[in-house]
Amino acid sequence: MESVLMVKHLNKEYPNFKLNDVSFCIERGSIMGFIGRNGAGKTTTLKALMNLVHPTSGEITAFSMPLYGNETKIKQKVGFAMGGISYYRRKKLKDIINITKTFYDNWDNEACKYYMETFSLDLNKKLFELSEGMKVKFNLTIALSHHAELLILDEPTSGLDPVSREELLEIFLKLAKKGVSILFSTHIISDLDKCADSITYIKKGEILAQKKIDEFLNDYMEVELPSNSLLSNQQKKKFLGVCLEKNGSTTLISKADAKYFEGYKIVKPDLESIMIHLEKEGF
Repeated sequence: MESVLMVKHLNKEYPNFKLNDVSFCIERGSIMGFIGRNGAGKTTTLKALMNLVHPTSGEITAFSMPLYGNETKIKQKVGFAMGGISYYRRKKLKDIINITKTFYDNWDNEACKYYMETFSLDLNKKLFELSEGMKVKFNLTIALSHHAELLILDEPTSGLDPVSREELLEIFLKLAKKGVSILFSTHIISDLDKCADSITYIKKGEILAQKKIDEFLNDYMEVELPSNSLLSNQQKKKFLGVCLEKNGSTTLISKADAKYFEGYKIVKPDLESIMIHLEKEGF
């Protein structure tokens, strides 16, 4: 399939953090979840894709064009939304829209009206009068109103009530069927279960995995370890992460290593359990 976005060997160095050789791609019409704990590098990566953060090295290609030298053309095809963007706090939403739409050749007033109504946004409200959840909805309305072919969204469902989240995820699915690609970061793992085709998992600035969700889930097993378990050093070396439980602990292992734990209860973990275990260290 056609790759809409390709990131190769992206590096960014800060005094206390480093993006290290980040590479991934997203195909046309697919929905990719970008996951990792706070501080892992998700927002830094997404900002780099929009040239809001300048990488130390690496390549970013969108729609077969290098980002550097083609930024204006590329951004016409990209919808971007993230937290912390406040625009002009005392401006009415309609005024912010009227300014913003001048930047886009394909701005669609009808689409904007549709999303404003879908998200129950009042054009005459001022930005500072909106709740955090409603600000998220407004940011998304701006991102969705110019027929973008790629959406890059930083925690788009954060602050939304369950019904609004469900509505947004349904919009994602409809857009993907029309060929729109969506890359979004999230801590709400159930959102990925509902709409994402694949995930990119970042840990401490490095990509741990980029896979279809089913393939990622199939890589691991979870072993239940009673508190009186006697484990060999060979078994402990197979641990990918350990979580303490009320009556013992659980450990994540590679599916190929399940043979080393005969006699123990082994279950298929969900995405959230895998993520939690992989962030744990030691036993």
